[in-house]
Amino acid sequence: SGKRQIFRSPTKPHSVAVNDPWRLTFPPNWGAPPVVELPRLISWSDHADEGVRYFSGTATYSTRFNWKPPSTTKAGTQTLWELNLGRVEVMAQVTLNDRDLGILWRAPYAVDITRALKPGKNTLQVRVTNLWPNRMIGDEHLPEDSKRYPNGTLVEWPEWLANDSPSPTGRFTFTSWRLWKADSPLQPSGLMGPVMLEPRLRIQP
Repeated sequence: SGKRQIFRSPTKPHSVAVNDPWRLTFPPNWGAPPVVELPRLISWSDHADEGVRYFSGTATYSTRFNWKPPSTTKAGTQTLWELNLGRVEVMAQVTLNDRDLGILWRAPYAVDITRALKPGKNTLQVRVTNLWPNRMIGDEHLPEDSKRYPNGTLVEWPEWLANDSPSPTGRFTFTSWRLWKADSPLQPSGLMGPVMLEPRLRIQP
C-alpha cells in the first residue's frame, strides 16, 4: 500500500543452554549397551564403547532442566520459545514434558516449545535415528558369514539367511554387496548440540 510503520522492539530475553547431563538409552539386541550417561553431547562415532560407535538405529536422549520465565514483557509483545537442537545426525523426534512436538529431519533442527515449556523442572526426550553405514562398518570387524567374490558380491544366498536365522558369526546386518570396509571412516551420528532454548518476540501492531 506504500504505507510505512515503525515498531520499537523491547530487549529480548537471553537464550538458555541445556547443559545438564544426558541419559542415552539404546534398543536391545543391536550391540549397544542398554544405557550410557553423557556428561556432554558427542557423536556416537566418538564414544569409547564399540557398541555405541557402531550403533545404527534409533536411540533416546533424556534430560531434565530448570527454566525460569523472564520478567513480564512489554504490553503488546509476546515471547515465544524455540528449542534448537544444534547439530543432529540424522533425524530427531522431540518430546517435552510428555508432549510430542514432532519430527525434525533437516536443519535447522528447531521447534516451537512455548506451549510445552513450564516454570521449574522440565523433562526433555529426543529420539535420534542415524544411517546404516556405521553398523555395517562394525560388522566388517566380525568373521564373514557368507560366500563372497573378491569384489564383495555374493556368490550364493547363505543357508542361515534362507532359514530366517541369525548370522552365525554375530553380524547384525546383511547386504548382497559389501559396501563398506572395516577401516572405512565412521559417520557422525546422534545429537551433538549445542541444545538451546531461544526466545522469539512477537510484536502486535
